[in-house]
Amino acid sequence: MPFKETDMTNLNDSRPFLTVEEVAERYGVSTDSIWRWKRNGTFPAPVRIGTNCTRWRLADIIEHDSKLQCCFTAHWGWEAAA
Repeated sequence: MPFKETDMTNLNDSRPFLTVEEVAERYGVSTDSIWRWKRNGTFPAPVRIGTNCTRWRLADIIEHDSKLQCCFTAHWGWEAAA
């Protein structure tokens, strides 16, 4: 799951809940991906705030991010021999 670090600066702790659109933007994926990750059990569950109102706790998202493994790759300019 890709994570856009720059999105962290747009979130402030005075907004403890995120919409599915905000969560999807944070990871650079579609809202369908967020729901699929949740359904597969690989993503935090949302909370129901009211009738037809589901949100993710920012604290749960931050905790989830802290548990993700990172993998860095670099392009070394190597080209396959022709």
